[in-house]
Amino acid sequence: MGASASVPERSVHQFTVKDSSGKDVNLSIYQGKVLLIVNVASKCGFTESNYTQLTELYRKYKDQEFEILAFPCNQFLYQEPGTSQEAQEFACTRFKAEYPVFQKVGRDQIRTLGLKVVTYVNPTRVIKFIWPIQSEVNS
Repeated sequence: MGASASVPERSVHQFTVKDSSGKDVNLSIYQGKVLLIVNVASKCGFTESNYTQLTELYRKYKDQEFEILAFPCNQFLYQEPGTSQEAQEFACTRFKAEYPVFQKVGRDQIRTLGLKVVTYVNPTRVIKFIWPIQSEVNS
């Protein structure tokens, strides 16, 4: 999957994003890990199943250099109306999310971050994701 003509192709590790409290996070800290970057919303019809599956997936693979980076997004039918901190509290309190929940973003920012995610594979294993979230790990 390549970048469009208007957006230069960059590694996800070259981006700096904001955490839910507004502090900078350089994504280079995730270098060498398998990343699943997702947009999330607390008022979506799939909220219950998606957050549950994300939490289960993270718990299963977090010790294998796997990270989920969750970005709340309100651009899809206004399904994340609260603040970034409220989105993080929702995920961590209701679904016991242990993975990071970042500052709310627009869908174009997710697309920009996702340029390299589909092709990024940890050299020691491959994780294939199928929607709804299921996974297979090959060592």
